[in-house]
Amino acid sequence: MSKPFSDHDKRKQISVRGLAGVENVAELKVAFNRHLHFTLVKDRNVANKRDYYFALANTVRDHLVGRWIRTQQYYYEKDPKRVYYISLEFYMGRTLQNTMVNLALENACDEAIYQLGLDMEELEDMEEDAGLGNGGLGRLAACFLDSMASLGLAAYGYGIRYEFGIFNQKIVNGWQVEEADDWLRYGNPWEKARPEYMRPVKFYGRTEHTPDGVKWVDTQVVLALPYDTPIPGYRNNIVNTMRLWSAKAPCDFNLKDFNVGGYIQAVLDRNLCENISRVLYPNDNFFEGKELRLKQEYFVVAATLQDVVRRFKASKFGSREVVRTDFAELPNKVAIQLNDTHPAMAIPELMRVLVDEEKLGWDKAWDVCVRTCAYTNHTVLPEALERWPIDLFHHLLPRHLEIIFEINHRFMEFPGDHDRMRRMSLIEEGGCKKVNMAHLCIVGSHAVNGVARIHSEILIATLYVTNATHTHYDNIGDGFKDFYELDPHKFQNKTNGITPRRWLVMCNPGLAEVIAEKIGEEFIRDLDQLKRLLKFINDDAFIRDIAKVKQENKLKFAVHLEEHYKVKINPQSMFDFQVKRIHEYKRQLLNCLHMITYYNRIKKEPNKHWTPRTIMVGGKAAPGYHTAKMIIRLITAIGEVVNHDPVVGDRLKVIFLENYRVTLAEKAIPSADLSEQISTAGTEASGTGNMKFMLNGALTIGTMDGANVEMAEEAGEENLFIFGMRVEDVDAMDAGKGYHASEYYNRIPELKQAMDQIAGGFFSPKQPDLFKELVDLLMHHDRFKVFADYEAYIKCQDKVNQLYKNPKEWTKMVIHNIAGCGKFSSDRTIAQYAREIWGMEPSLEKIPAPDEKLK
Repeated sequence: MSKPFSDHDKRKQISVRGLAGVENVAELKVAFNRHLHFTLVKDRNVANKRDYYFALANTVRDHLVGRWIRTQQYYYEKDPKRVYYISLEFYMGRTLQNTMVNLALENACDEAIYQLGLDMEELEDMEEDAGLGNGGLGRLAACFLDSMASLGLAAYGYGIRYEFGIFNQKIVNGWQVEEADDWLRYGNPWEKARPEYMRPVKFYGRTEHTPDGVKWVDTQVVLALPYDTPIPGYRNNIVNTMRLWSAKAPCDFNLKDFNVGGYIQAVLDRNLCENISRVLYPNDNFFEGKELRLKQEYFVVAATLQDVVRRFKASKFGSREVVRTDFAELPNKVAIQLNDTHPAMAIPELMRVLVDEEKLGWDKAWDVCVRTCAYTNHTVLPEALERWPIDLFHHLLPRHLEIIFEINHRFMEFPGDHDRMRRMSLIEEGGCKKVNMAHLCIVGSHAVNGVARIHSEILIATLYVTNATHTHYDNIGDGFKDFYELDPHKFQNKTNGITPRRWLVMCNPGLAEVIAEKIGEEFIRDLDQLKRLLKFINDDAFIRDIAKVKQENKLKFAVHLEEHYKVKINPQSMFDFQVKRIHEYKRQLLNCLHMITYYNRIKKEPNKHWTPRTIMVGGKAAPGYHTAKMIIRLITAIGEVVNHDPVVGDRLKVIFLENYRVTLAEKAIPSADLSEQISTAGTEASGTGNMKFMLNGALTIGTMDGANVEMAEEAGEENLFIFGMRVEDVDAMDAGKGYHASEYYNRIPELKQAMDQIAGGFFSPKQPDLFKELVDLLMHHDRFKVFADYEAYIKCQDKVNQLYKNPKEWTKMVIHNIAGCGKFSSDRTIAQYAREIWGMEPSLEKIPAPDEKLK
């Protein structure tokens, strides 16, 4: 595989990638060899590539440790307010290169590894992805950690150290097959176990109401063992902490219940409680009410809040160490951010700690709880809303159910009609009573935010909830709206963002350097600086440089596909990407219809000059989501026909990118020409993949949904390919005659032809009825109105084809998009969270380096 930089390029990129001084290189080589010998106990005769990766990782980690300790010392001395970002997912990807970028070590490490006769890319490829997330929500959490450290916030990420992350996806005979992601099998050089901070977490049992208060007794205890990972800020000497909890059985787990003969079985049964941190639930935007999942959700918040209270109590005034006992101060020193409803149990758990353990009165405890907690909502999809059965709650967390009932009882004591009270209750009535976790989060938080402006507007206007039969969804039109009318100041918008360190400097260094040559390097910390690129919109040399970087990235990705996927593609073709979780609302099926339509057009007029396209789709389907798996099978089936048709040749290829993940995204996104963001208006909360493509010089074809709306504002709507229904059009259709797929099918010949081909077995000749379910879905049960946007989508794709034939005008539009990316930095998002929710002030100042004295 070709290297990303020539020696000349490396010399050019010293500023962005970090200095490679002779002393630095020599020190790195010494440290590398020391770790190879003394940490790994290997020499060059027996070491393999993975050993060399671990030696390099430990060498780079050495440069983190002093800063990591110094940062925690600094926080202890200054006693700032701390933010605790609790998330069930942190989709971190790989750590080595990102750390080198943030510590300005990349050039020095490159040179040291080169002088040692090794290949940097080969070593980087030895690192396992930390795939502890499903998609956007988990990757957002990872970007936020980077920004919190880069903005000098005293912040901690808290989650679960899943033994198995998001599954590895294999495509076998066109079908998705899941394999366990054993990402820890070779060890993880970035984490540090902290058994001294192990915490007990209780489950089951019963409550006793005594004169001294409520006691939760006869519980089963699971130990939470923390593993800490350093999170370096960008060149500011700050290293924050991500703490992930692993479940461990206590030494006496079950042993007291057995006689000598049952000892072996008792030891084996320890696995039952350790299963809590065994595996990430591979569901995105879908609620699955499993006891193990509720255990995971409570496990992470119970362990985290013990840490929060411990750290809050351990304070320092001047040179004196004191124990802080006034919990009225907690909201002034602690901010807890709930990343969706998954950590919602933090609210009743914090109330339990304050009332039962710290003996605060209910009213005071509730005031402290609400002022401490804040909630981010990530979806309006009804199937994603968490609603836990009362019976399961009572069995697993009896004390917390009592607390939730009490919260609800007190909350419902406000004037209002019975219908409104029913809609706003934390307890949903019906055949099976359930706790509505979104309502719990809203009531128990001082701030509630959506993740794009249009999403936040939808949240306060409506909420989709399931009816008691669970067979379909009713838009009752007044869910969060009721809460908004009760307390409008609680609701905010915080449009998502991405970190420019990973998603530009690291993954697309060629583009970062072209930009730096024109406007300097400040854009890495202040992405708004990209607006200055508009001065060069008519600069022919700059236009050529941008186009040249894109073509180099496309060539490199084509080589990667050929080497790793055995697929050969035309690097001169338009690279058209739709990469995200496979879900009906994201409308990969609309993309499929375009693939088929374009194929049919080429077949009909094979001598016409067609714009060559390579359409690449990637993403994982939840293992239990049958329709999503069928969508993958349709994409691979279309590819099998299109890619082997000699009439079509290189003018159209359809590729399914197996096992799409952070590391593959870092290679794919810089090569993209077109980014497909085609969800039904009103269904995508925000999106962050759309931002990554925009920043890396891809043009967006999309609906006015999620953050696409704000992207169009920032870059100019004329610089995106916008098509289809707006939210108001979808609402009007639902309120009027409704959506009837057959009307479009009968009216649009190309749509009818494509659907007839799918239904008739054209793409599955050995199984003509293979896609019968998908056809039935699209014709009779499509909530996401694919056909309604088909015609506008195809016409918009025609505009894309025309513009691509004019490389200069295409690249000028690309520059407009890159220049409009400033808003979509996670630094901006986090600065807004800090100032408007957490009551903290970001800082771009450095703290003293490890060899300097703390002031």
